[in-house]
Amino acid sequence: MGSAPPLLDTSRRRLRWATFFLTATVAVLNYLAWSWTGRGFDAPDVDAGVSGLTYAPYARSDAPWVRQEPLDRLLYEDLKQLSGTTKKIRTYSALQFPQLPGVAAQYGLSLTLGAWLHKDYAQNVLEINAALEQAAAHKNVERLIIGNETVLKKNLTPEHLIVLLKRARAASRVPVSTAEPWHVWIKHPKLAAEVDFITIHLLPYWEGVGLSSAVDESLERLARVQARFPGKPIVIGEVGYPSSGDTIKRAVPSSGAQAAFVRQFVARAAAEKLDYFLIEAYDQPWKQTEEGRVGAYWGMFDAARQPKFAFDGEVQADPYWRAKALASSFAGLVFLLYFFSRFSTLRPLARGSFAVATQGVFSLAVAIFAIPLLHYMSLGDWVVLALIIPTSLIMVSIMLAHLFEFAELFWAGNLRRSFQAKPLPAHAPQPKVSIHLACCNEPPEMVIATIASLQALDYSNYEVLLVDNNTQDANLWQPVRDYMATLPPHFRFFHLPNWPGYKAGALNFALEQTEVSAQVVAVVDADYVVRPEWLRSLVAYFDDSHVGIVQAPQAHRDWGGSVFRKMMNWEYEGFFRIGMHHRNERDAIIQHGTMTLIRAAALRDFGGWSQWCMCEDAELGLRLMQQQLRTVYVDEVMGEGLTPDSFAEFKKQRTRWARGGMQILKAHWSALLTPAASDRQGATAAQRLSASQRYHFLAGWLPWVGDALHLVFVLASLAWTIAVLALPSHFSFPLALYMMPLAAFCLAKLVMGPLLYSRRVACSWKGIVGAAVAGMGLSHAIAHGVIAGLWGRSHVFHITRKGSVASKKNRWRLAVDSVREEAMLFIGLTLAIAAVAVTREPDHRESLFWIGMLVLQCMPYLAAMLCAWAACWCEASRGSSPQAAQTPHAFAKT
Repeated sequence: MGSAPPLLDTSRRRLRWATFFLTATVAVLNYLAWSWTGRGFDAPDVDAGVSGLTYAPYARSDAPWVRQEPLDRLLYEDLKQLSGTTKKIRTYSALQFPQLPGVAAQYGLSLTLGAWLHKDYAQNVLEINAALEQAAAHKNVERLIIGNETVLKKNLTPEHLIVLLKRARAASRVPVSTAEPWHVWIKHPKLAAEVDFITIHLLPYWEGVGLSSAVDESLERLARVQARFPGKPIVIGEVGYPSSGDTIKRAVPSSGAQAAFVRQFVARAAAEKLDYFLIEAYDQPWKQTEEGRVGAYWGMFDAARQPKFAFDGEVQADPYWRAKALASSFAGLVFLLYFFSRFSTLRPLARGSFAVATQGVFSLAVAIFAIPLLHYMSLGDWVVLALIIPTSLIMVSIMLAHLFEFAELFWAGNLRRSFQAKPLPAHAPQPKVSIHLACCNEPPEMVIATIASLQALDYSNYEVLLVDNNTQDANLWQPVRDYMATLPPHFRFFHLPNWPGYKAGALNFALEQTEVSAQVVAVVDADYVVRPEWLRSLVAYFDDSHVGIVQAPQAHRDWGGSVFRKMMNWEYEGFFRIGMHHRNERDAIIQHGTMTLIRAAALRDFGGWSQWCMCEDAELGLRLMQQQLRTVYVDEVMGEGLTPDSFAEFKKQRTRWARGGMQILKAHWSALLTPAASDRQGATAAQRLSASQRYHFLAGWLPWVGDALHLVFVLASLAWTIAVLALPSHFSFPLALYMMPLAAFCLAKLVMGPLLYSRRVACSWKGIVGAAVAGMGLSHAIAHGVIAGLWGRSHVFHITRKGSVASKKNRWRLAVDSVREEAMLFIGLTLAIAAVAVTREPDHRESLFWIGMLVLQCMPYLAAMLCAWAACWCEASRGSSPQAAQTPHAFAKT
């Protein structure tokens, strides 16, 4: 082979360099965006350490009810580390950790010793006695705190607590207090008379105070207590801000917020000479069961005993932002370089928009996958993450496929492979065409309209084989037979009373009856009225021996008088104006079983129609592609059929398509996932699909898999909502970031879908909205089809009814039956939304996000119910005349 021309080589080199520059620029911009989200900010430097820290000796895997780490070793390691940060610690239980004061003394730590009070009086006596004994035995015990938020949590009444405080003070050698939030002291001033000093908790997070005013408002609360009890010593027993957790009003916990609050407070406390204990020394993951997710994130050190922030220098809003920025930028760069090497025909605007959007998808994915870096994962969190990660991967794949389709088709000039009608010259030889029409239980007037249109074809060398299979009602098939009997001999009728294989079985029978001289087999549905020029406009493409299929689009007629039929029509149109063009660019169209022409020899040689598959047309197309035969898509309307009679029929048709798609995926998984088909299928090395063909078939089915996952997540969301409401100590609302993929996915579809429709489909914005509602309403039907196709064994071929008439009563009954499951799921989600809304805390962000997610999950079911209602209402307003009766011979007359 000769070398490429120099100009072509130069052009390719320029394209490669331009591609590298574009992807590198996008990667750099992504890094800069991450740097902005993780940008640092100033806070006062703290050089002299902190006044005190609260401390509970629990390791990452420990809890009050279980201990994994040896206590003695943990105490020595922890207190040694803490002695470098503070000289005072506060504890909460004397009975559980009797050795703690002695170990603290070895590291020069003074101790404010706590005694934990319960509702159990005997247990409280044991705790207080243990605290008194340790205070007497260890000189480093400076103070006792009898009870922690005992009144706030209603473990004891103020009167009962006072009794215990009096006993402790009478027996103690050191000052005694109890610890409560500032407002409890204001509300119960008699407590102050029974303590040697007041211990208050200043936790602005729980009051919903934002970072900007958290320190000021905390000190204002301190001033109020000082003013209420002048002359009484005050110790701040707990003060701090969490590094993660749910949002309360303006309080948004984060690593940066915690660092900024602590450094600001410590600086102010040093200036005002306050006695305080920061809460707390180490993160305590076990507290999530008592305080919710936020309970785990109050420590100055994480549960692995690593500092969570520095006490000087710039405060980092996100300590992992660089790792996440590099990971997402690198992943995006590698993917885009590979993608553009495979799809090099995209023009600059399409490349740029796809690159930017794709990099955003990778950044969101990295943010989700990095959740465990910043959070202590409970069992529930791991369950959610186990569901989120594979689902997010599928959603990322779907989103990338949508972005590619959008970039290629929204911006002009990207499509290179297009076909138009190619009429045979007037005196050119006409290849023999055998037209096959299969019908079952169809209205005879509708079928006769189709036959009449075939009579009017501007073509002479053809035959029509009509196979009526499994129609038991003679009133349906005999009028068609009688009509066919009046036609010339090349119109042949066959009635098969009991024939296997559904439509594929009928078409295989027709293939056996086809004249051997036929070079092309044409298939048309029983409701189609074809244009006279159909065959003459397309058969010339078979002059190329590599062409196996020539496909014209599905189109519909007589839909203008019904809003719902308009919705269905425009929903169908989207695939033929958008999806088929996208697939045609890489010779990967879906063959559909009407308005299709097939090379007869290929159909015979490669197995005919597959009777095991509910989408025998798409399966045949894939099989012929594996034989290296090319496809041609001519986007010119050559015939028009009828839309389904009702939303129930519309659903059944889409369920069948989804189920058939999954059957094809299972049967051809090897060919779709590997370059060459497996020997087990008896394939040769030549029987392979191109990478682009494999991509389009897999990417085309991914949205359907997404609909099945939507159903799974709806059921999981309902179960999770019940668990959160019934067992709040064990379950909490998922992190807001968990819900971002669904929100981003819905937002992207909401933007890209209408924009692409407006560019590619000739309908108004009302038509676009109607198509979107109709498509959304099919989600549950598609989910059924996917699940049945992946796991079902037997199947029934449900015919899509067209042109039939139902009574008003039956229409409404069938409509209600058709959306029974959607209505039940909608009601369940609505009840879940109401329950969360009624029980949620004001301004609680995570519960609000959860409500938003439940609302998004409702939309397909609401759309289905609207479609069912619209279908009934519209048909009632149209009257009782069958659709097929409206201008059945329109094309024949023109």
